[in-house]
Amino acid sequence: MLETIAAAYSGFIGSISNYLYTYILIVLLVAGGIYFTVRTKFVQFRFLPESIRIVMQPSEDQNSISAFKTLMVSTASRVGTGNIAGISTAICLGGTGAVFWMWVTALLGSATAFVEGTLAQIYKKRAKDGSCYGGPAYYIEQALKQRWLGVLFAVVMILTYMVGFNLVASFNIADSLKAYSFYDPTLTPWIVGIVLAVVFLVCISGGGKQIANITAVLVPVMGVLYLAVTLFVVFTHISLIPAVFASIFRNAFNFQAIFGGFVGSALMQGIKRGLFSNEAGIGAAACAAGSAGVSHPAKQGLVQVLSVFIDTIVVCTATAMLLLCSGVAPTAEAAGMPFVQQAMADTLGQFGVIFITVALFLFAFTTLLGNFYYAETGLSYLFNQAPSRTAVYIQRAIATVVVCLGATMQLTVVWDTADVLMGLMALINVPVIFLLLKPVIGCLNDYIQQKKAGKNPEFKAASIGLKEKVDFWN
Repeated sequence: MLETIAAAYSGFIGSISNYLYTYILIVLLVAGGIYFTVRTKFVQFRFLPESIRIVMQPSEDQNSISAFKTLMVSTASRVGTGNIAGISTAICLGGTGAVFWMWVTALLGSATAFVEGTLAQIYKKRAKDGSCYGGPAYYIEQALKQRWLGVLFAVVMILTYMVGFNLVASFNIADSLKAYSFYDPTLTPWIVGIVLAVVFLVCISGGGKQIANITAVLVPVMGVLYLAVTLFVVFTHISLIPAVFASIFRNAFNFQAIFGGFVGSALMQGIKRGLFSNEAGIGAAACAAGSAGVSHPAKQGLVQVLSVFIDTIVVCTATAMLLLCSGVAPTAEAAGMPFVQQAMADTLGQFGVIFITVALFLFAFTTLLGNFYYAETGLSYLFNQAPSRTAVYIQRAIATVVVCLGATMQLTVVWDTADVLMGLMALINVPVIFLLLKPVIGCLNDYIQQKKAGKNPEFKAASIGLKEKVDFWN
């Protein structure tokens, strides 16, 4: 009976995923990214150095999280299993051309991330202790006066991060152990799931600020080590780089292959895995953006640009180069961690296999924590920032069970579930930020004018004629 239900769910969720990404989301995300890029006059390229400078500044509000910590929280969620197993899956199922479309998704999505991050700051709310919080649900309610739509977004966000994305993270940790002789397919996933769930529960019991503190330490360390190893592999195979790039561009524009089998094409796989990795447009990273203490909303928008850049242009590209320079041929059967581990074994031997397992665990575990931070913000919105202890404990219990079960599930089921849920978030958020673009453009222009005058930009709502009542910027 359970097997029948599981098979039916697998077919159903796979069909929904293919429909969403074939007919709706590709148009919405690419067209939206182009529109926001043009309207902001290519903000993601013009102000990238400025975004780096902003991140290094301390918090300008002692009651709020610094720009650096919000970068780490949003990067903790963005930089995760999608950067390792996700890239492998995209290449194995969509071909090398998928890498190009991931780049396109990130470069266009950076402008989208700027818009949603800036909006989160403009409409952020003041907490009783003086700190701030925000995100799509809040700017939907304040600017559009549609509480019901904010509630819908919050519910979908909780499901996406607490269920969809954490199923993927947990699954990939267990999947990475298949390369070892001790792996027992009937027992090991359950052991991994239980251990992972216990450690996860201990960490999330500290609340949002505890998560920010943990990720602020783990994310930079794991990122530097991972990039160092990937760069070593690439430089020791540097003669293959021209052929790798030629293959990426040649397969990216093989339109006969794209439209002949769209579901498994480079275009679709690249956009799917690019969106899963950098999350630009789905709105959750704006929740971290809304908690930052900055003097001007555009500053936090620029921090979100940097987060997308780090995730896809740096980390995802490093993984792609590692895989494609290894000499190991990608196959559909090796999609996910098996392809990554084969590549590492062929280039670095057993050390490589062990290292990538540890790296995947750190990436995935910080993703679990960052994801739950977003699920918590969704619950807070539903209860007007005062969820009962019962609601909090129920959420933590469900999240812990999900982490445990994710380790035991199938690759296609967990990826399709996550793809559908994050797609629903984008379907709500992208049209909303399209409608609310005017204050973002005004905010950006105000920031540029103050920078040209040699000032440290400070925002006032009246300077852009903002009619809605806001908790800050008055």
